[in-house]
Amino acid sequence: MPVAAYLFAYLVPLLGFLSLAWGGPWVLLAPAFVFVLVPILERHLPGTTQNRAARGPLERRLGDLLLYGLALVQVGMVVALLWVVKTGHIEGWALLGAVGTVGLSCGALGINVAHELGHRSRRFEQNLARVLLGSTLYAHFIVEHNRGHHARVATPEDPASARRGETVYGFWLRSVPGGFASAWDIEASRLRRQGRSALSLRNEVLVGLIVQVALVALAAAWAGPLAALCWMAASVTGWLLLETVNYIEHYGLSRARGDDGRYERVRPAHSWNSNRTLGRLLLFDLTRHADHHAHPSRPYLDLRHFDEAPELPAGYPTSILLALVPPLWFAVMHPALGRLQEAEAGSL
Repeated sequence: MPVAAYLFAYLVPLLGFLSLAWGGPWVLLAPAFVFVLVPILERHLPGTTQNRAARGPLERRLGDLLLYGLALVQVGMVVALLWVVKTGHIEGWALLGAVGTVGLSCGALGINVAHELGHRSRRFEQNLARVLLGSTLYAHFIVEHNRGHHARVATPEDPASARRGETVYGFWLRSVPGGFASAWDIEASRLRRQGRSALSLRNEVLVGLIVQVALVALAAAWAGPLAALCWMAASVTGWLLLETVNYIEHYGLSRARGDDGRYERVRPAHSWNSNRTLGRLLLFDLTRHADHHAHPSRPYLDLRHFDEAPELPAGYPTSILLALVPPLWFAVMHPALGRLQEAEAGSL
């Protein structure tokens, strides 16, 4: 897939800015695009399992610039939300649509792009990831995801791995507080090994909390309490979107545990993949999730398809909608899990 094709992801914030500018029913423009038009189009654009050859330096640079640009756009979306509430440009029921639109940006751009950059080794990119997570009020994610989820994925100890039969709503109640608690424990353990208190300002989770409280206070002082509350609501919407993606990515999959108590290594079979073209473009190949877990530092442009990785019956936007209706989700996913288990048993 050519690198320029990922410009498709910029349609989400473009529609978001237009909807905030136009107000009224237009506030639903971006969510309708992602959750109505894209699922319809994906039925006719199934995608490909083909893996591309190595990218050249120019392609890699362009791929990075696309991420950096979206970081600026995401911060702009938050500022735009605060502004339209401050000025009274959007009021009443339309505020809910505006919050949903910016929440979509917080999840699809803020946390997702931060996820990609947070796995990079360059300090600039990691700090940019922290700025993005600050814009979504989810600063602890970089600690929990990188040092918690990747180590414990597809095990009962992982708050970000959904169990068979668990609804997405029950998963939210477990994953959101569980993820924060995990991040705190990870940092507290690191500091304890250094002989420091968990309440030290070297605790990244604690510092993130302090910064986020300060940002919300500044937003309230500049744009008013209602605007700050709308930003908080948009951030929570982004969290739930992210956690729904976590839900569909590992639903019902588990790693075997040996007699020594250790889990088997993470394999492509422990993540649900999707090769649908539009979902790949919107989420910077997050949908090729199996390779990401096998090689967390691999840039999105290089993520590969594995035949061993189970394929979601639908693309990410459609799967998110299905997950929100548990009977439909179970009706689609449990037969897929059954076929997967039969295939694994047959290969033994």
